[in-house]
Amino acid sequence: MDLFGWIQRNQALIVERFVEHLQLAFWPIVFALVLALPIGWIVARVGWVTGPGLAVSGLLYSIPSLAVFMLLPGLIGTGFLDPINVVIALTIYAFSLLLRSVVDGLSSVSEETKIAATALGYTAFGRFLRVELPNAVPVIMTGLRVATVANISLVSVGAFVGTGGLGELFTLGLTSIVGRSFLLPPIIVGLVLSVALALFADVVIVSLQRWLTPWVRAREATS
Repeated sequence: MDLFGWIQRNQALIVERFVEHLQLAFWPIVFALVLALPIGWIVARVGWVTGPGLAVSGLLYSIPSLAVFMLLPGLIGTGFLDPINVVIALTIYAFSLLLRSVVDGLSSVSEETKIAATALGYTAFGRFLRVELPNAVPVIMTGLRVATVANISLVSVGAFVGTGGLGELFTLGLTSIVGRSFLLPPIIVGLVLSVALALFADVVIVSLQRWLTPWVRAREATS
């Protein structure tokens, strides 16, 4: 198994698939977070919506990803190999995870804190933006970490419909038979880079959480 030789011969392919994987994992998280914050606020505020809303989000996440990738072209009229199918599908999955985190995070803010913010003159939206959301950041970030790592993993499934970033290295290795075994170098490279990307994303989110919650750092420093 000439791993380093294969890497040298396929550097352009590896970089191209890595960049594609990064984009396919990153944008759905951004779109899902933009959707989950306002919808989660509404769900958390309207009591009778909370249960059904979270039930629907759980149902969305339970749908097999490959089935969604294959059904979307017929539902929205895109090409079967269009990357937008993967982006939409992963946005749905990330949203279903983040919605619960946003609702749980906002619900964890004490009623006394909300009452105090209202007494200080905050409007409902101002209280959400300046008080509730900052206090909910630790819970939301925990959900964001899970959704991001899950998305990085699920991108590879898109290789079965021709748009899978590093997942295409897996299919390359599995469909290229050398002797009586699979071609291992692309599988190893795809696996290592996927894990490295997930670890890096997790570190970035943890660092962002610490930056957004300076009061937590101050409490840790004095404890």
